[in-house]
Amino acid sequence: MPLAPAPAGAFRPCALIPIYNHKDTITATVAALHAHGLPVVIVDDGSNDATRAVLGGLVAPDVQVIRLARNGGKGRAITAGLIAARDADFTHALQIDADGQHDVADVPRFLAEGCADTTALVCGQPIYDRSVPRARLYGRYVTHVFVWLETLSFMLRDSMCGYRLYPLEATCAEIDRAPLPARMDFDTEVAVRLIWRGVPVRNLPTRVIYPENGLSHFHMLHDNLRISAMHTRLLLGMLPRAPGLLWRKRKRSVACAV
Repeated sequence: MPLAPAPAGAFRPCALIPIYNHKDTITATVAALHAHGLPVVIVDDGSNDATRAVLGGLVAPDVQVIRLARNGGKGRAITAGLIAARDADFTHALQIDADGQHDVADVPRFLAEGCADTTALVCGQPIYDRSVPRARLYGRYVTHVFVWLETLSFMLRDSMCGYRLYPLEATCAEIDRAPLPARMDFDTEVAVRLIWRGVPVRNLPTRVIYPENGLSHFHMLHDNLRISAMHTRLLLGMLPRAPGLLWRKRKRSVACAV
């Protein structure tokens, strides 16, 4: 069931949730988003029958469930949701996980940042508690360094956090220009490519937890290989863009100094 078209206005956000077998947490996540007045697009990335049954009970005028025939990866699911949100005339999509990792109480803060600058990508900057796996925490710093090289800036504090607000016009234009990765390398690549496109970034500190007995779909070997290949591709893509990135950085420095 498609969402009703967004009401007219300069800032029309919805929430976007990719899901794969998170049947135990999705209902509470959707209810919490509704409490903040957000319509919801859920993309079912080939979930099992139990999850599909739960999702069937959530369909409503302000909840669209998109079903993908088979599991294609987080990036493919988010891409499908972004396009659906754009086609429903929303201007922004707030990506949030289905597993309860992200603090839904921060939704108004993300929306306020997006409303203050409707052209910006608003990225969550995680504040972790003791539940975070050490290997995942330290591994992020490797990606941080690569992203700083790929963008020739420190604009993006954390490129791997899946809690973020996308400006749909620029993001979907980038999707139309060239396909984005289908799996866990999506979050980093889309952020880097939006920065290359000239999209400003706002970083928003937000609490992120790893729920006890939580279901993670990150595959340490395969996803790290994909991420390594992604960074190689992005570093090569940065080289011809370097003069423009440096010129843009200089213009920002001059503007801040005035």
